[in-house]
Amino acid sequence: MHSRIEVHIDAPAELVFGLARDVRRWSSLLPHYVRSRQIEERSSEHGTERVLEFIARRPLLPVLGLGLPVTWRSRTWPEPAHRRLRFIHTAGVTRGMDVTWRIEPTGPASCRVVIDHDFAPRLPFVAGFVDRWFTESIAGRTLATFKTLAEAVHEANQSATPATPNLSR
Repeated sequence: MHSRIEVHIDAPAELVFGLARDVRRWSSLLPHYVRSRQIEERSSEHGTERVLEFIARRPLLPVLGLGLPVTWRSRTWPEPAHRRLRFIHTAGVTRGMDVTWRIEPTGPASCRVVIDHDFAPRLPFVAGFVDRWFTESIAGRTLATFKTLAEAVHEANQSATPATPNLSR
């Protein structure tokens, strides 16, 4: 099963990539992530590859703050030259899922973030369930939160830039 979610962000692609690339920080940046703990780090054909354990909350009754914890493990690595993040899920119900984040400039201060999920579980009926409960909910919230963060940082950077004085008097 292939699924795709995407969002337009009013912030430069490099800023968005800089916020998202260190997945070890996700539990500090994303309120629905309970854990993003590194288990292993090694050199590979991808450069530095990490194995992380993730726990995120999938909301059940948002009004009451109730959520279902979802746990998985991923091999992950950034591809800075192309502003991509790669994840191969190695444990949990999403084992075998191949995820690619692409952060594509759409202008000097805007970008599109696309997340592609490819998943072929041993039990095919599981794919639709996982897509609805994992991809749509957790990955959708992840994108929405990175959009909010990146746009706030970009706006703060713009506000902090002093105006160039007119020296031609």
